[in-house]
Amino acid sequence: MSAKRPGRVECVIYDCDGVLFDSLDANRRLYNRIAEEAGRGPLTSEELGYCHTHTVYEAIHRLFDYDHDLEKRALEILKRVDFRDFIVYLKMEPHLLETLAILKERGIKRAICTNRTTSMVYVMEKFGLTPHFDMVVTALDVKHPKPHPGSAQKILEALQLDKECVLFLGDSDVDRDTAVTAGIRFIAYKNDAIAEDGLINDHLDLLEFLSADSEPHSPG
Repeated sequence: MSAKRPGRVECVIYDCDGVLFDSLDANRRLYNRIAEEAGRGPLTSEELGYCHTHTVYEAIHRLFDYDHDLEKRALEILKRVDFRDFIVYLKMEPHLLETLAILKERGIKRAICTNRTTSMVYVMEKFGLTPHFDMVVTALDVKHPKPHPGSAQKILEALQLDKECVLFLGDSDVDRDTAVTAGIRFIAYKNDAIAEDGLINDHLDLLEFLSADSEPHSPG
């Protein structure tokens, strides 16, 4: 773990895919099924990387933008997809729940900022995450998804936070750009290529970012 030590932290904003969960296999299965049913070949590694960090609608447009009819067919297929068939392939990152519990005990708020859409409610239910977070913002909750700063700003406003007291934990350039444009310190998760204010490779390492002389908060 490496980082510049911040001051007092009142909230940690988490990306979902790649941070809370290893979801690459789940996304590969989802988009390859849509691609196959729509009549095109499996995703390339570059395409999968894009789909992994963008909304499902942006992903489908990227995969089928060369053919309007195929894109329309893919969107119809999407309407029939049961995301619960793919959520079973998500793998929770190590020490996540332990870290969230410690943050809550210390009165530090936790939020999720994700480009997932309707599938997020199933993710929260499947893994019992609702008690661990104060707020969840998906691509459906804002006019523009990440990397537009609107989703992060929505969290700041709703939880009445100063951006200087917030950390954003993400694993992609989309997350980094969201944090930077919102004026929030960005901590990279398992991706040193995008580290702005720090890098961690385990969720427990995040605790080292908390200021040792912070005044105690009321648990929330």
